[in-house]
Amino acid sequence: MASPNVNVERVTGLLYDSLSPLGFEVYALKIGWYNAVLSPSLRLAHSDDTLAVVVLNTPAMFEQAFLPFMEKRGCHGVSDPIDQCVKHCINSTISQCFPGQQVGVSYDYEMLPSRKPKFLAQTAAHVAGAAFYYQCSDVTDHPWGDKKMFGVCVHPRFGGWFAIRALLVFEGVEVGSELVQPSPPDCVPSREARIQLLEDFNLRWQDWSYRDIVPPVQTYSQKQRDYFSTPPGQRSALLRTWGFLSREDSQPYPHSDTLTLVNGHG
Repeated sequence: MASPNVNVERVTGLLYDSLSPLGFEVYALKIGWYNAVLSPSLRLAHSDDTLAVVVLNTPAMFEQAFLPFMEKRGCHGVSDPIDQCVKHCINSTISQCFPGQQVGVSYDYEMLPSRKPKFLAQTAAHVAGAAFYYQCSDVTDHPWGDKKMFGVCVHPRFGGWFAIRALLVFEGVEVGSELVQPSPPDCVPSREARIQLLEDFNLRWQDWSYRDIVPPVQTYSQKQRDYFSTPPGQRSALLRTWGFLSREDSQPYPHSDTLTLVNGHG
């Protein structure tokens, strides 16, 4: 049953107004859409009509949120600076827009004790209509046999130049038929292009060619490319050369680029 006084457009509008200037996009979904495509062990323990929102960042986030965050606040402890920035942006938005509302937030890098991700970012983006999640099952008579090939989301405007960052679950808030599930845009429709996409992502991901499978309206700036091309253990030194960290703050960050790529590429 839908919760009283819940307007999905108002919720997404508040999030959009706060996060869009920082380079983020938001997409609403029902937990039931997500759970319906997963095995029981991967489902989230909420009712089917529970309102959730998936948050992704566009290329603009680096200049509009991350660099100002480093300039004003810097990073503390050993967690990844990008992760700290995203967490700060989302937590601040929730506190300002939804005081008193219980909102559970899962981030793309968070793991359960079982070592499974707290949520499957690419699945969430697909069922919310944000980006099409291309997998082996989307390629007719695929050529890889039993070889493991990871799937990848493609954004209709940014191609692969984006990252899925978080899932917000509005606990106790249920929505009804006013929230209709959209289909994600199928922007890589041909078998040949899908094969190229999955091979570029799995076999040549470090050259970033998979990101250009569709013509993007915006890509990462050179500074952002320099940052993400630098091994995680050396990024603190790079940030120091940019004037953001003292030597005391310059320590390796235990962020896994491999996990990020598999769960919601960065």
